[in-house]
Amino acid sequence: MTGYKSTVGQKEHMGPPVISVKDLSYSYDGKEKALNRVELTIHAGERIAVLGANGAGKSTLFLCLNGVLRPDSGEIKLHGQVIQKKNLNELRRHVGVVFQDADSQIIAPTVLSEVSFGPMNLKLPKDQVKERTYRALEYMNLTGLAGRPPHYLSGGEKKRVAIADIVAMKPEVILFDEPTTALDPASQTVLEDVLAKLSKEGKTLVLSTHDVDFAYRFADRILVFYDGAVIADGTPVQVFGMDGVLKKSNLRRPVLYQVRELLMRKEILKADGGYPRSVEELADLL
Repeated sequence: MTGYKSTVGQKEHMGPPVISVKDLSYSYDGKEKALNRVELTIHAGERIAVLGANGAGKSTLFLCLNGVLRPDSGEIKLHGQVIQKKNLNELRRHVGVVFQDADSQIIAPTVLSEVSFGPMNLKLPKDQVKERTYRALEYMNLTGLAGRPPHYLSGGEKKRVAIADIVAMKPEVILFDEPTTALDPASQTVLEDVLAKLSKEGKTLVLSTHDVDFAYRFADRILVFYDGAVIADGTPVQVFGMDGVLKKSNLRRPVLYQVRELLMRKEILKADGGYPRSVEELADLL
């Protein structure tokens, strides 16, 4: 399958391009492509959900966008500048990744030292390291856990530490790889509140997930990956209306989307009534 150029169904973007990907390919074994000629542009302030089955290429894309992996071919641009070996650190400074498994990201003996690790690696003055660290701890409501060993925290607390790691680095774009995995409902609510706060502050957020209801609530744009390529790119309403894409990717429609369709068929809602993306929005329509 060839790469899909991300022009279908896109709304008016919230800001200028931050990251542009052209003809991007990557293979772990030199044979089967984990990414196959991917093309897309990420704009400032967007909230993007990336959907697709395991092995579709979502995590590989994130590792390339953060500079952990170097693509076999194609290019990545940051603010119009092609990323090469000599300026790879610029990409890593502007793009942060919160990994699915928080334990794979956390390395320090205390929460305080863990969150300060990133700013220290930026070779910032000590006062700036301290200011960023304590601000990130406060941001993620971790101040009371600063002296605790992170590996003994709950799954939700570890996830907050992993996010604080990235917040302290002050990246422009934050990538979240399966952020809701293994979180209980209370921890997921905390996560969604944090994402909303980051978005209001102008951060560009891109997350991969299998939770279509969460993606529908969160995203203003959805990408669907299949076999290493983007096969759909549009607003949540547009993408979840694509029968062929959903069938090919084994995705279901979000519950609220289905409820809206049912109410429209029953003539309880009008066809032009819009698509509610939260229970509150549905109540307003009713």
